[in-house]
Amino acid sequence: MLVLIIVIAVVVLILLGVWAGFNGFVKRRNRTKEAWSQIDVELKRRHDLVPNLVSTVQGYAAHEQGTFEAVTEARSNAVSAGSSGDPGQIASAENTLSGALRSLFAVAENYPQLRAVESFLQLQEALTSTEDKIEYARRYYNTSARDYNIGLQTFPRNIIAMLFHFDSVAFFEANGEERSVPVLSLSSFGLGAAEPAAPGSPAADPQG
Repeated sequence: MLVLIIVIAVVVLILLGVWAGFNGFVKRRNRTKEAWSQIDVELKRRHDLVPNLVSTVQGYAAHEQGTFEAVTEARSNAVSAGSSGDPGQIASAENTLSGALRSLFAVAENYPQLRAVESFLQLQEALTSTEDKIEYARRYYNTSARDYNIGLQTFPRNIIAMLFHFDSVAFFEANGEERSVPVLSLSSFGLGAAEPAAPGSPAADPQG
């Protein structure tokens, strides 16, 4: 009789452990999905801003066609990658788009008259704000993904993960250049200065 009670108690404890582990995985997976949805929203907003930005700069530097084509192609690839739902693939495409945008703003720095174009400044500010939100969402997602993946890999929760087919998720990583060099620098276009730069004066260097 005592043996039966012990066996029942052990089975109950195992079932409780499986129940708790399963629910824990569901919560962490849902948190990770929620975090990813925030990134997705901001990336789509970024993609929507790029065509207007290219069009505005193109009006002042029409001969820089190679740069505009590179940005347009990078945006198209980023939009296509977004439909895959693969954070690794999306991150690679977005990093390429970031590099193209840096080239676009390097071109824009050669045209100080753009500083007087309100639509350009508004687009720049909106894109900078979006970049900040993407970075915040990226950190939240990666933290959620890390906690979820650790749970999948540690014993005995890895057994529960295998039984119920919980799969690991990829991180959304920016490359080294993306982390060290901001895509945009409002100060490089004279924003926040005491007085506007004189016509024809060179733009300030981007802040690192």
